[in-house]
Amino acid sequence: MTTLDIRNARGLDGVPLDVRVENGRIAALASSLPGAPGNGIRLIDAGGALLLPGLVEAHTHLDKTVWGMPWYENACGSRLIERIDNERRWRAESGHDAGAASLALARAFLAAGTTRLRTHVDIDTDAGLRHLDGVLATREALADTLDMQIVAFPQSGVLDREGTVALLDGALARGADVLGWLDPCAIDRDPKASLDAMFALADKHGCPVDIHLHEPGEMGVFSLELMLERIAALGMQGKVVVSHAFCLGELDAARAETMLARLADAGVALITTAPPSRIVPPLMACRRAGVPLAGGNDGIRDTWTPYGSPDMLERAMMIGLRYNLRRDDELDIALDCVTDQGARVCGFDDYGLRVGARADLVLVDAVNAAQAIVTRAPRRWVVANGHVVVSDGVAV
Repeated sequence: MTTLDIRNARGLDGVPLDVRVENGRIAALASSLPGAPGNGIRLIDAGGALLLPGLVEAHTHLDKTVWGMPWYENACGSRLIERIDNERRWRAESGHDAGAASLALARAFLAAGTTRLRTHVDIDTDAGLRHLDGVLATREALADTLDMQIVAFPQSGVLDREGTVALLDGALARGADVLGWLDPCAIDRDPKASLDAMFALADKHGCPVDIHLHEPGEMGVFSLELMLERIAALGMQGKVVVSHAFCLGELDAARAETMLARLADAGVALITTAPPSRIVPPLMACRRAGVPLAGGNDGIRDTWTPYGSPDMLERAMMIGLRYNLRRDDELDIALDCVTDQGARVCGFDDYGLRVGARADLVLVDAVNAAQAIVTRAPRRWVVANGHVVVSDGVAV
């Protein structure tokens, strides 16, 4: 693997920063590397560009996308179950290819500086493991550059679709990393049976859980409380992530503080997409309580939504807008949601701008994180696992 020297970059603190990459790892970080690069060392003159760690997408659905395909005309109803049924039907009728779709969107993520990614993949009794096979192929194709986690996700629910648990079991055995779930009250309509099945499967495979919790108000809090009981009983502290968690944003401040303290004690982390149309978990209260909160896109241009893009700086901007982050130091928090917090929540190892970490680096035309986010600064260079995947603004 080529040794790489990046010279004349600037860190997030504004201080000049040079980086040496060897064997896919950060070998040195210094204000100025000594001497000229030797033979066999590729030199990148950053020209004062801002150096960021590789961006992290903590919640997306590569298998669903129509990115780069003909426009999908959305005429679906607004209820969650209508969107679920519409998507399943359309994918079956159209022959939607999760392999080709996921590969196109994953490459776009890489070109925009995302080097770590967690994607949910639909597992249901109609499609079986077909969508999973497509995304597994994408992960293999990009294994040298994109660190991808796959969540086996029962989008259509579990209890009303006999055979789903067996399919999820098979998906985890075949290579999925994380067990997904959703709405034990609103979709499965039997929270005790639903969560018992979820935790039994996670315990069998020794895998973490990422549950979509769209349930509002007291219903959502009830589901969280049932999860906390099972986390304690099974010793699964630090292995459960809750995506969306809209209900936490509906609690008064005192009750939210109590609930967040319980989540922190159980090692539960949160992921938000910062949607403008829904109440969101309280970002600053989460940070005070020690509950990690990461950011993700959710679906990108699919049957659910025409919106989204594989640009995590744009998602950081959405987080900034949704949480009214205006000061430059507040926008540092938005960047944290799609970098360090994303890696922490998903459990991506060897991450960050430090010696010994995997060499995932992004150089952008900006003076600080705030400008990078607000302008969605062009990616001048992207290094993923030591490989240059964007060079002077061009994807390679």
